[in-house]
Amino acid sequence: MLGIHTFDPHSGGNTAYKALTHPLAAEKLEILAHHLASIGPVALYDPHGMAQTLLALLPCPITVAGVYTHDSLKVGQTSAGHVLQPVVDLARTGAGAVWALDFSHGAMCARLSTLLPQGSVLHTLESVRLPADMLSVGHAYLDRLNFATNLAFFRETEEFSTRVVTANYWARYGAQAVRLWLRLFDGNGHVLHTWQQEVPDAGQAIIIDSAEIRQRFGLPEFTGQLFIHAQGIAGHDVVKYALETRGKGSNASLSVTHDANAWPANRYANLPAPADGEDVVLWVQNSHALPIPAGSMQLNRMGRDTLVPIGCDLAPYQTMAVHMRDVLPGLAWPEQIEFRAGGYVVRPRYEVTRGGRTRIAHLNVQRADLKPDPHIEKLDPRFFGRGYLLPFPVPDPARYRTLLLPSPMAESLSTLPVRVDGFDTEGRGTGSHFAGCLPRDHACVVDVGALLGRAGHAELLYDFRDGGCGDGWLHALIRYEDRHTGHMAESSFGSHIFNTVMTYRGEPQSYAGSPPGLSTRLFLTAACEEPYSFCKLIYPTSATWHAVSDTSLHLHAASGEVIACEKIAIPMSGSRLIRPDRIFGVTALRRAGPGGYVIIRDTTCRLFGYHGRRADGEGRFSIDHMFGF
Repeated sequence: MLGIHTFDPHSGGNTAYKALTHPLAAEKLEILAHHLASIGPVALYDPHGMAQTLLALLPCPITVAGVYTHDSLKVGQTSAGHVLQPVVDLARTGAGAVWALDFSHGAMCARLSTLLPQGSVLHTLESVRLPADMLSVGHAYLDRLNFATNLAFFRETEEFSTRVVTANYWARYGAQAVRLWLRLFDGNGHVLHTWQQEVPDAGQAIIIDSAEIRQRFGLPEFTGQLFIHAQGIAGHDVVKYALETRGKGSNASLSVTHDANAWPANRYANLPAPADGEDVVLWVQNSHALPIPAGSMQLNRMGRDTLVPIGCDLAPYQTMAVHMRDVLPGLAWPEQIEFRAGGYVVRPRYEVTRGGRTRIAHLNVQRADLKPDPHIEKLDPRFFGRGYLLPFPVPDPARYRTLLLPSPMAESLSTLPVRVDGFDTEGRGTGSHFAGCLPRDHACVVDVGALLGRAGHAELLYDFRDGGCGDGWLHALIRYEDRHTGHMAESSFGSHIFNTVMTYRGEPQSYAGSPPGLSTRLFLTAACEEPYSFCKLIYPTSATWHAVSDTSLHLHAASGEVIACEKIAIPMSGSRLIRPDRIFGVTALRRAGPGGYVIIRDTTCRLFGYHGRRADGEGRFSIDHMFGF
């Protein structure tokens, strides 16, 4: 395990981690680390609690003479394998150098000038800083807005192209001059190209197309990753995007998936074992400038402790395809696989190939902090109704199969007591199915379309009739199959409490403020030619809320200009299929241009959506949950 601190739901993200792992910063940190390793024992002054993460990220070991703190309440505690000492005792160390883990050399000189051992040299992290013109908040280096970064699986080959799609949502928070700093790594982790992309207009579409990038910069084919750093931003430090993958020529593959989640985790889940005739590949992409030693990451059957290591080294930023049949040959769908990533990678993708078509989806973070919460079973139904819900589309069962596979998403979770409630498009109940109190290692898949018998949507929720316990992090993988063409797509997501004015542990969640989150802002691409964009928009309610939604669809041109608006109303517990080409017309979409998109807005309720593309004449489609900002 890498031993870094990245993110937790209570304190948020560790900005120092991002400041140390930015590719430019990592290059500078390597130079500094080799210098410090050459001069003998080094005393660390750790004013921000980053010693453990920093030492884990060094490309070479240094000899630590001691770790010092100014916080009297932390003296005597352990950090990075050392007992914290008071900084007033710094002069007693015999180290020839002191390394103050702060990005301001001047501030550290002023603070430590009377405490340094005689003859020692003071080093800081100032030499690791990014250039000033890359910062969104110049006066506070570790401000979270300075490190709005993410990674994207990025591929341009004879068979496949990829596109990263989003918009300049930072402008609505006051950003004036947004730009992207981009670095593309090939499959071996080598830098193919570094460039910047200006995004000057409010609401402007952002499209990073692998084919266009390859042609513009004269690059060879690649299957690697794209590092994205948004600069000049305001209000939102998360880089959100949709990743589209398309087959070329006669290859009918079509996928869309969510952003990578910029914080590496120790474990990931909802990786499916291959069904008959399938090849399931886990794309392991090193997120750091450090090699990953063989055996540092493992895979196992969910709920079992027999670990199978990934038995080869990975170079910095390298991409490697790991075939599940090679690593875990005895497993088959609907068994699930757990990826013990050890903090080395951000949320990875997996790719399933069957019959010449591929589909790509993402794993989800398996949380280490969550414990079973006995209060969930006792939530007051006056406040929270049915409680935590995971809504998902159910297309016409005559044409499509909808398969639901509940997934454990916390390390401590041993049971999944769940049922499925179904609704037609007008919000009328279509039945309920108790799946049972499933064990962690279950292989229970539910054919939801067969249970409901009609199009609409379903909701996965807790049901404690046979015991068990929930943790509020209920997840599932949902797989769709076209019965006519055999084309498949899949998505996964977690549950929330929806549309209640009372709150419980941050639910109903709000992306733009404090809970309860009772409004909607979702992003949908608006293609003017096949494969057309679509979304399934669901109005889920844990209890009772407004009888119908008050939903606006705003069509934006690629420049960000709003060129059309339509209103729709969705009944409570109902759903609607949104096709921009049908709602606005192809003429309006052509006016919007190749980067046109729709913002779905509702100030009265929280809607949930799944977006994708579909080619009506070819029977191919993609689907994943939507994102908002």
